[in-house]
Amino acid sequence: MALIVIAAAALLLALVYVYPRAKGTNSPPLVNASSIPFLGPIFGPLIEFGASPMRMVARCTKEFGPVFTVKFLTKRITFLVGPEAHEPFFRLNDDYLSQDEVYGFMKPVFGPNVVYDATKKKRQVQFQSMANGLRVSRLKQYVSKIEKETINYLKENWGESGQVDLLESLSELTILTASRTLHGDDVREHLFKEVSKLYHDLDHGLTPLTVFFPNAPTEAHRKRNAARREMVKLFSNVIKERRSGGGKSDGTDILSIFMDTKYKDGTRLTDEDVTGLLIALLFAGQHTSCITSTWTSMFIAKHPEILKRVIKEQDEIFSTVGDKDTLDYEKINHMELLHNCMREALRLSPPLVLLMRQAMKDIPVTVPIKHGSDQSTTYTIPKGDIVMVSPSVAMRLENVFKDPEKYDPDRYAEGREEHKRPYSYLGFGGGMHSCMGQNFAYVQVKTILSVLFRKYEIELLCDEFPVCDYQAMVVGPKGDCRIRFKKRA
Repeated sequence: MALIVIAAAALLLALVYVYPRAKGTNSPPLVNASSIPFLGPIFGPLIEFGASPMRMVARCTKEFGPVFTVKFLTKRITFLVGPEAHEPFFRLNDDYLSQDEVYGFMKPVFGPNVVYDATKKKRQVQFQSMANGLRVSRLKQYVSKIEKETINYLKENWGESGQVDLLESLSELTILTASRTLHGDDVREHLFKEVSKLYHDLDHGLTPLTVFFPNAPTEAHRKRNAARREMVKLFSNVIKERRSGGGKSDGTDILSIFMDTKYKDGTRLTDEDVTGLLIALLFAGQHTSCITSTWTSMFIAKHPEILKRVIKEQDEIFSTVGDKDTLDYEKINHMELLHNCMREALRLSPPLVLLMRQAMKDIPVTVPIKHGSDQSTTYTIPKGDIVMVSPSVAMRLENVFKDPEKYDPDRYAEGREEHKRPYSYLGFGGGMHSCMGQNFAYVQVKTILSVLFRKYEIELLCDEFPVCDYQAMVVGPKGDCRIRFKKRA
């Protein structure tokens, strides 16, 4: 689908195509050819990228080095691959490398004045309120909520034994646990079906076409817009009910924090702002958490020796740390192997395979001539370029991660710690724009998987292990994700 949309966009813009010129003589190497022959400098790279973006980035990295530029229609896109190349991308602020210009297509989903559409001062307040909802004192209270949702879901939907599609099950479970912790008990218990349906329409309103034409008159966009309006109405009623004293909330959910947040001028976040931030958090966490928990579970199940060690770790923690019958934040922090299994799943199969910024000024970047070389060179990325980093390609570099195609959770353990090299591990991005929800994600996924592996034996049913679906907006597993499960004695 992405290939079709990109090809269509190429046809629409070909008549007005003009190559932008780079400034100076030290601009990055220009990719002027494609692995697809006979298509010319305009369509070749575009179609190659649409067919398999990761394959193209990997090919160009091998041929041109850590920094290179590709011309797509009227845009220049400069790719940075490897720890040294990543450094300015993750270190510089929005005055140099801005998110707003490249993620503006999310405005119809989140709504006006939220995140990428907010002023700098308002966005700082919004992000601070999110950070407050994800601090450790909150996470400690979320563990029991996530555990309870997981136990109830497995009891009602799995039972004693059977077969399930793991991706589908963990997708359902992820949004249940997110609703409990983000929205609160009143929304989870009385409005979950409505919220889930509206989120479905919002989610399906984000298509490859949206990136090019966010307000194109399509049925998916119509449903998206209607769902956001209904979501605002729904949460406005929840907020009104809570403020009147009739709403049920223990005050730990993030909705409560947003309700109490004020901008610098003393005004509260509007109901539309609150709803937009809740949508943004769901979008940030729903796909990534369910995909990560699925990959982690399947990689563990694929490697029996790792599975045995994971079960042993769970048994040891529950017999030596705190109350043996209670899962809490302290126990979650002791699950080092499970933590590293999740890290390694994110390294091999990151849900977000391309991170983007726009260069607002000329950006110098100093890199080795080739990966692993002692000789370096400095390029200047010209103002106006779209700048991209590919976690998927970068986290498979042989000079950064030993035997990079192998699933090896021990690469993060003491004595190896391959992820400690600055800007090498990008499971949650990096620098000032690293994912603020990563600690929540670790708690959510590790809690779910702790319950799953302690309560059930699981076995893969696939003849071929799934691969990454690079045609999807958020990259998940493509293939058979079915497992056979049996409740442990």
